[in-house]
Amino acid sequence: MIIAALIQLIVNVGNELFADSQQSWLGDDLIKVLGDLLTVLIALEVLQNVTSYLRRHVVQIELVLVTALTAVARKVIVLPPGSDDKPQLLAGLGIASIALAGAYWLVKRATIDPALSARSRTKPTKLSQGEDQFVPHDADGEGPNAADLQR
Repeated sequence: MIIAALIQLIVNVGNELFADSQQSWLGDDLIKVLGDLLTVLIALEVLQNVTSYLRRHVVQIELVLVTALTAVARKVIVLPPGSDDKPQLLAGLGIASIALAGAYWLVKRATIDPALSARSRTKPTKLSQGEDQFVPHDADGEGPNAADLQR
């Protein structure tokens, strides 16, 4: 499927580039080429999802959300002329875009650094006026001394 979509993309771009027509292909032809390109990208992302699942038996939620966002973006780009008369369709695509973007943001935020997010939930301690903010490390430089942390 990916090879067929890629061949179709190459043929469409080649036809547009080497056509003898004087008109610019910035209108419907460009939208068709972008739709074909996004179809290839969606197919590659789905292939990556499937291979990742088959290898590790893990669903990568980030990749699934990116694939869905790409599919919604493709749908918005290739909307036919006159679809502005369908407010339910436009509202649905807008809500889907916002929901997917919010879900992606939440997943990215949760997976950045679990240790950092755990530390941010605890209240920082105030230093007294005379204390140094530097936490000394033990002899091998691996981390703070246990005695220094008990202070």
